[in-house]
Order: sequence, then structure tokens, then C-alpha cells
Amino acid sequence: MIRVTIYKTDRHEYAGFDISGHAGYSDSGNDVVCAAVSAIVINTINSIDRFTDDRTSSVSDEESGTIEFRFRQIPSHDASLLLDSMVLGLEQIEDSNEYEPYIDIIFKEV
Repeated sequence: MIRVTIYKTDRHEYAGFDISGHAGYSDSGNDVVCAAVSAIVINTINSIDRFTDDRTSSVSDEESGTIEFRFRQIPSHDASLLLDSMVLGLEQIEDSNEYEPYIDIIFKEV
């Protein structure tokens, strides 16, 4: 199962997110859930890097399917909007009857 933890402050500002695990929906290389989550998350990280001036840090390990992403300060409006879009895409996967058992999204206040 893919576990997604979205971190927000008490002011509802994004602080970052963690992704871990593999979906297990299908064999490696054919797992559409892993592919979809990876595409959404990596595109979001790349978009924040390219289209905003936000300072971030990220660590990833492809083997374990782990990504740790953090903002170094309060995110800009554009970065927040990009994360809103990422969360929407991930929640749509989670809301699917077919894919729901393979992804779990939680929100934590930091």
C-alpha cells in the first residue's frame, strides 16, 4: 500500500509531505496505481522547483518508494496551489472503488 502523509500547520499552510510504499496493485512495471501516484507527485515537485521561488528539500529512494518533501518556509500561493492539485489527484485515486485499497492519505498538523 502507498501511504501519503500531508503535513499542514495550524494555519492550514502546507509544510510538506511523505510518500512511502508500493501499491501492490500489479507486478512491478505494470502497476498503474504506482505509476499514477509517481507521475502526480514527481510532476508536483518538479513544478514547484521550476515555477516558484519556494525553498524546499526533498529526499527520495526509488527502491523503497519513499519521498520526503518539505518547505523551508511558508509556501507561496503558487506552490500551495500546485500541492492542492497534487492532493486532488491523489484523492481521486483513493476515492476509486478499484484503487482505494492500494493508497491511504492522511493529514497531520505540525
